[in-house]
Amino acid sequence: MFTGIVEELGEVVALTDLGDSVRLRLRGPLVTDGARHGDSVAVNGVCLTVVETGEGTVTADVMRETLDRSALGALVAGSPVNLERPTVLGGRLGGHLVQGHVDGVATVLQRAPSEHWDVVTISLPDSLARYVVEKGSITVDGVSLTVASVGDDRFTVSLVPTTLELTTLGRKGPGDPVNLEVDVIAKYVERLMALDHVPDAAPEVTVPSSGAARAGSQPGGAAGSPPDEVPA
Repeated sequence: MFTGIVEELGEVVALTDLGDSVRLRLRGPLVTDGARHGDSVAVNGVCLTVVETGEGTVTADVMRETLDRSALGALVAGSPVNLERPTVLGGRLGGHLVQGHVDGVATVLQRAPSEHWDVVTISLPDSLARYVVEKGSITVDGVSLTVASVGDDRFTVSLVPTTLELTTLGRKGPGDPVNLEVDVIAKYVERLMALDHVPDAAPEVTVPSSGAARAGSQPGGAAGSPPDEVPA
């Protein structure tokens, strides 16, 4: 689990095509410090598993499914990447709950620079539109952001100088792809609301008549007891 607070702007050192997957070697002195085989790291919002470590670098494998469903397939050697280590229990939740499971790929449509921040317009896939609300949270390339406004097929975010300087979003221009992850709580609420909460009817129980014989008993009575009296 991550929080969408990018710790470091790293770099793709090398990219090796393995046919059905790609192996990425990433440089980032802060995030790679103390990294071990099997650790998780978010790369542009995609949770990857560390398979090798080196001096200031980590290597992770990206399977074809991830390449097809995220913007990681557009990376090349030298590409900058947003890096974040998983949060820890008891740590600060500076952004919002981020799983590192990309829901879709969007496109930067427009940038409107101002004196102290940029307003960026991003496309909104139809399948994700219902999860995005004004002033709600959304993850763009691994960065936890607040939705400034939302339309039918797009939304805007305002990027402060720190975000512009320390993440890839300061370099993204119109036409560039970005990874989107919507608020996971919204998806769970939708799923729960869609389920039928009416409990199933209790199964009908057949009660044998009082005169029915029971295994190991005399007719009409308990085991070993005389039969019930039968009225004349």
